[in-house]
Amino acid sequence: MMAIEDLLKQNQYWSKSLRARDPEFFKRLAALQQPDYLWIGCSDSRVPANEVVGMMPGELFVHRNVANMVVATDMNLLSVLQFAVDVLKVKHIIVCGHYGCGGVRAAISHKELGLIDNWLRALKALYHQSLDQFEGLDDDAKVNRLCELNVLRQVRNVCHTTIVQNAWMAGTELSVHGWIYGLDNGLINDLQTSISSIDQLDDTFQYEL
Repeated sequence: MMAIEDLLKQNQYWSKSLRARDPEFFKRLAALQQPDYLWIGCSDSRVPANEVVGMMPGELFVHRNVANMVVATDMNLLSVLQFAVDVLKVKHIIVCGHYGCGGVRAAISHKELGLIDNWLRALKALYHQSLDQFEGLDDDAKVNRLCELNVLRQVRNVCHTTIVQNAWMAGTELSVHGWIYGLDNGLINDLQTSISSIDQLDDTFQYEL
């Protein structure tokens, strides 16, 4: 493990390197934030959002939590979502999970881990609602399948918010996508679940105009 002082030295090197390539980079960055994308991902340190999609600072607005959850009572997530949609006017919201997620693995286990158990309760419910999806799978395969199902569920949860539906009803161009990242190869798998209008949602979760 590096000493904390080493992190500061690396920051100086990083800043110097960027300014050597583009002397105006930080001046432009400080002046305005105009990302077209909101990334909702896992807090896992092995999934650096900007880097895995090859983007520079300022190009991706990011929210991360354990197991990339979209919870209706999470004011942190909802505040980020509203700021991204209403103020930054992002065009795309990406929910990106990753295979081998520790939060997902914890949700499948029967071990008590503390406060995190409450956060993962919805994941446990998703697992038990989808037991037919896990027949014949070993533990690692079960985790990875639940990682995929979790992304699909969280995409829907994003679309069920009044924030996103109000944007659609106002005619805003906005799409929500579900991706999953492979820790073993660094590649993103598009789960083909993009939603771009309120008409693509179940009637139960549609708000009236």
